[in-house]
This record gives sequence, C-alpha cells and structure tokens, in this order.
Amino acid sequence: MKEGQDWIYTDIVKDHFLNPRNFLMGDESKFKYDAVGLVGNPICGDQMKMFIKVNDDKIIDLRWKTYGCASAIASTSALSELAKGKSLDEALKISAKDIDDYLGNLPKHKFHCSVLGHEALADAIKNYREAKKKA
Repeated sequence: MKEGQDWIYTDIVKDHFLNPRNFLMGDESKFKYDAVGLVGNPICGDQMKMFIKVNDDKIIDLRWKTYGCASAIASTSALSELAKGKSLDEALKISAKDIDDYLGNLPKHKFHCSVLGHEALADAIKNYREAKKKA
C-alpha cells in the first residue's frame, strides 16, 4: 500500500458520512423514542447517543446523534440501516465486522469507530428492557 492510502475511504463510507441515514438533527423531543443509549470513547473523544422506537420487541425506527469523526458517522449511519426492522436480539448481534463489511471496510486504524454505534444501540436496548421490567 502506498503512503497515505491507509486513509482512503470507500465510496459507501463517503456517502454515509456526507448523507447520514437516520441522523437526528435538532431537538431530540421531536422524535418520540422509547429508549436512549449514550456512550463515549475517552481515547478519541467520540460520543454517541442512540434513540430507539420499539414495537413488539422490534426496532421500528431509530435516530442517532454523534460528536465524532467521519468513520464514526458513516459507521453509525450504516448500523442504523442494518438495525431497523430487526428484533432487539437480532440488532444486538450486529457486529463491528458486519458494519465494516457493509461499508466496504474502514481504514484499519478507524475500525474502532464501528464499535461506538453498536455500544450506544446496546445501551438503548438495555435501557428499554429495564424500563419495560419496571412498567
């Protein structure tokens, strides 16, 4: 690999970064969600917030916000597309590798960015299940 090519993004990564799917712009109260998850990575400074809407244990909609790099944005956009319509258990099985494969591979040093969205989704599902138990 030539010098500098380790930063090359695939066209699908660029598309998901420039046109993120299911991104929550503006006021969070305008999206009626059932649970929210929040995670951060102190090493790179990225932070992710995931909002899910659930019906019959299935994710019928989700939105997200992030303070993160292009890889984090693209990865979470891809995850949001992969998770919609899945049961909560199926959504939890979406791995960082699944996201990376969907995007046609992130640069190796950016692979960790595909984990943050999954962790936020897992946190939202955990919070949903805990709230459901209390109800």
